[in-house]
Amino acid sequence: MNEQYPHCLACMSRAHERHWGDACGVCGILSPGHDDLSRLCYFGLFALQHRGQESAGIAVGANGEINLHTGMGLATEVFEDHDLDRLQGDVGLAHVRYSTMGSNVIENAQPFTAEHRSGPIAVAHNGNLVNAKTLRDELERQGTQFQATSDTEVLTQLIARSHHEEIEDAIADAMMKMDGAYSLGIITPSKLIAVRDPHGVRPLCIGRLNGDSWVIASETCALQPIGAEYVREVEPGEIVSLTPGNMQSIQVMEPERKACCIFEFIYFARPDSHIYGRSIYQSRVRMGHMLARQAPVDADMVMPVPETGIPHAVGFAEVSGIPYGEGFIKNRYIHRTFIKPSQRMRALGVRMKLTPLREAIAGKRLVVVDDSIVRGTTTGPEIDLLREAGAREIHLRISCPPIKYPCFYGIDTSAGRSELIAARMDKDEICEHLGADSLDFLHLPNLVKAVGLPKTNFCSACFNNDYPIEVPEHLRVTKFDLEEAKA
Repeated sequence: MNEQYPHCLACMSRAHERHWGDACGVCGILSPGHDDLSRLCYFGLFALQHRGQESAGIAVGANGEINLHTGMGLATEVFEDHDLDRLQGDVGLAHVRYSTMGSNVIENAQPFTAEHRSGPIAVAHNGNLVNAKTLRDELERQGTQFQATSDTEVLTQLIARSHHEEIEDAIADAMMKMDGAYSLGIITPSKLIAVRDPHGVRPLCIGRLNGDSWVIASETCALQPIGAEYVREVEPGEIVSLTPGNMQSIQVMEPERKACCIFEFIYFARPDSHIYGRSIYQSRVRMGHMLARQAPVDADMVMPVPETGIPHAVGFAEVSGIPYGEGFIKNRYIHRTFIKPSQRMRALGVRMKLTPLREAIAGKRLVVVDDSIVRGTTTGPEIDLLREAGAREIHLRISCPPIKYPCFYGIDTSAGRSELIAARMDKDEICEHLGADSLDFLHLPNLVKAVGLPKTNFCSACFNNDYPIEVPEHLRVTKFDLEEAKA
């Protein structure tokens, strides 16, 4: 079930009860002499807004300086024309945030800036460091003062305090100390740098703009709106340093095991993006195909929970032969802050966001297809809406396995297993709890087959407890560990 933040602008009404948010979106552009560099960065953020809606920021470098503007909310709320006019430069770095380490406050908005011995830098981060508290404690003993409670500030200071003169060497030095997931955009006043952890947990790609200019972005969907062409992905463990017309690659760490988060394919990435050369949209349609073969059901209509379940439901309908239809109309204009984190308000929030199409579903046996069920707090109210509208049967089909284990690499579920419904109940108990007539989850081998890449390319720890980056118990950080340390 879509218990997450949305993966398109139309879904940005996803409320905090979804609690399955990805870490962030990063976009960087190097284009000396471009009059509207900051606006290109803004357009890149707009394309990546699905990856975070809590805060946004743009840093721009030129003439030995870096200027920064950050704010709370969506990119459209943070930036006015005069803000973008003020951010003039040759290289820019932009970020949208969903907090997985530290509170949703302005102090944690990215990019972060700092002074390295070679000059100013700005850093934007997608992921989570599992040893952030250990690194912060060490830096504080060395005299570093922290203003925020984000692991991004920790890694920024780790780079800035390096004794290496060249910024690439300083980054490589920091990489040897950082454990966890990190896809980074970094700028100096004249360079754009992309960095990816040795497991490649979070995506990061490179594009070319107007011949000798460069773009880096969390997803390929950010390239087309600004007129850039896809070049390649940043490899796990690689630093890519970009200057006008030149790309320098430094393979700092050889990947022991690739571990791209498989939820990028299931839900996080926008449908028009590509990862590992695979279409996200087509992968989701194939998940629906596999689900229909694995868990067939006799029904009258296949419907998605909008909007993230749409390609999954399309695939299910194609293979099952059951007609595809819309059972919900989604209100696209409800801001997430209107929804309060109590179960009563969550249920009311579902009614505000989704209206059942009574004429389409009354008397029907429905197959309701969605990408995942995380906490199960909104699925029940959605089923209630369908029952009230006259649905005769409701069969839930979910395009991933049950989520039983927390993520420590950039998804906001690290508080523990108790919040995950599949960690507390088996399939039949979940079905009864939600009020469905039947329930089935896509098996992991079928999920991997739908993506079409080897299982060894992915992290699937949230399904099977197989963590690719070791997270010792004493380092299993929660979202607010650095705040507790600061207090």
